[in-house]
Amino acid sequence: MAVFDYVAIGADGKRATGVITADSARSARKELRMRQLSPLDVKEARQKSAAKSATRGSLSGTDLVLTTRQLAMLIKSGATVEEALGAIAGEAEKPGTRRVLMGVRGKVQEGFSFSEALSQSSKAFPPYYRAVVSAGQSSGRLGDVMDRLATHLEKSRKLRNKLLSALIYPMVLSLVAMIVVVLLLIFVVPAVIEQFETLGQDLPPLTNAVIGVSDFMRGWGLLVIPLLAAGLWMLRGVLRTPQVKLGLDRIVLRLPMLGKVIKSANAAQFARTFATLSGSGATVPDALVAARGSVGNEVFRQAATTVRRQVEEGQPLNRAMRGTEVFPPMLVHMVASGERGGDLPAMMGRAADYMEEELDSNATVALGLLEPLLIVLLAGVVDMIVLAIMLPNLQLNTMANGA
Repeated sequence: MAVFDYVAIGADGKRATGVITADSARSARKELRMRQLSPLDVKEARQKSAAKSATRGSLSGTDLVLTTRQLAMLIKSGATVEEALGAIAGEAEKPGTRRVLMGVRGKVQEGFSFSEALSQSSKAFPPYYRAVVSAGQSSGRLGDVMDRLATHLEKSRKLRNKLLSALIYPMVLSLVAMIVVVLLLIFVVPAVIEQFETLGQDLPPLTNAVIGVSDFMRGWGLLVIPLLAAGLWMLRGVLRTPQVKLGLDRIVLRLPMLGKVIKSANAAQFARTFATLSGSGATVPDALVAARGSVGNEVFRQAATTVRRQVEEGQPLNRAMRGTEVFPPMLVHMVASGERGGDLPAMMGRAADYMEEELDSNATVALGLLEPLLIVLLAGVVDMIVLAIMLPNLQLNTMANGA
């Protein structure tokens, strides 16, 4: 099965380009006509380019959710995986999305299973996504599993977008305040302080400190920006090392308000992924592997590894989770209830719902405290600069009154 690039005219008269998999150029033209496209040019894509499309292509979060929902609908309606992928790829507006889906479809046509085909595009489909699909294939309920997976992705994305939107105001406020401070230091402070320096007057220590910062910003400001960027890039690499990341994540979880938010977010994501996978027919160890891959905090990841090892040794899931002292007590209690009642996926799902609501509440409180804290902090910096400018005036007035 080869991959072909095509240029065609659609039924609406518009020019369309994309990729298609077929046995030959003739078969590709035939399939294009079946899609109501009049082929103008069909040529085989280079093997190297096709391989790159399959392995390096990626999908945005929105595209992944939409694609998963469409796959679920088509597969539940009786379409094969190959037909569903072809139909969605044909309607995709973004060339990158179309290439990824056609690459997966090509692998399916070559005899790979759906989950194996998805693994060829690892950047587009994360590990837990492929694990859920694999479990759905094994259980013979791929359509239902894809539908559940789409719901999981939608909830995760909605929660992430809500947190990001809540952070927009503090970020904009901080950026504007930083710009104001820099402009004050570069333009306002030198112009005002210059008047006092001509008098030969000894300036207060705070004023001298602000002048020093101002001189540094004017002389070295342009050099600081690339050095700061390089330093942040190096710091990012250091923070990615397992030992450093583990230590930093432990500290983050212990912070007063932020730690509670981070813990709720990771616990909710862990429970949601576990519920999705175990409800699809996966075993508890396999669900734990997928849940581990869905969380970003290294403390939770190591705890999931420990829990999986103990479960494989025969220990109950709730007892293994309780022993790590990482997972919230409520989640452990829900897991214990699910194990006793034989309905672990449903209880995990309820726990995820509860913790997502708790996360929303905690995040609202934390951000509500962050905004006034930022305002006070940034106002303090501006006030300090203004005070540094005013102190020489006050000193002059005192000397004049004394004289």
